[in-house]
Amino acid sequence: MSIEENIAQLRTKISNAARRTKRDPGNLHIVAVSKTVPVPKIEQAIAHGITILGENRVQEAKTKYAIISNRVTWHMVGHLQTNKVRDALKIFSLIHSLDSLHLAQEIEKKTSTPIDCLIEVNTSQESTKFGIEPENAIAFYEALKDFNNIKIKGLMTIGPGWAIQDKEASRPCFRLLASLKANIEKQCKCSLPILSMGMTSDYEIAIEEGANMIRVGTAIFGPRG
Repeated sequence: MSIEENIAQLRTKISNAARRTKRDPGNLHIVAVSKTVPVPKIEQAIAHGITILGENRVQEAKTKYAIISNRVTWHMVGHLQTNKVRDALKIFSLIHSLDSLHLAQEIEKKTSTPIDCLIEVNTSQESTKFGIEPENAIAFYEALKDFNNIKIKGLMTIGPGWAIQDKEASRPCFRLLASLKANIEKQCKCSLPILSMGMTSDYEIAIEEGANMIRVGTAIFGPRG
């Protein structure tokens, strides 16, 4: 199918998933993950209503940003290395992958303008994944209160690797993240408006479990060559 058709189908599935849980589809945000996707295909997606691009690598994002610029909002959805922070801050308006105090310190040091961030939680507790342990989520959030230039807007997680074959495998991870969000809001008396979870293989499950931001690439751009 074409990118236009893919986006139309994606929006239909998002609407159906939202209605299953009596939610407003208009409150759900699509981050189009454009890792390795060439600019002409990205421009097609933008032409058909995509407004947020998610990139995994800062260097690749720099190349695309030089062409596309501020026609869209840019999110950092991959692991952010501390030596890439300065360049990342020039491009991204939301960092989905804050996962250590060391990274937070580097961001704080490199910017005088507050940057929105999500705490990445390793809800599947796979050794190959980044993210803080779920039991440390509240303490990590509390530690970040001391940073003037980091604004925590919510939480992010990635379903288990085997969810590609069994999307239901992601449900416990997503349910856990939603629970952590509620616990942090209650105990820390704060508001975390963003719950970023769900990719092409499991975004419908994520929406059913409370996601209001999903990160999808293949569902929009097709399989990567």
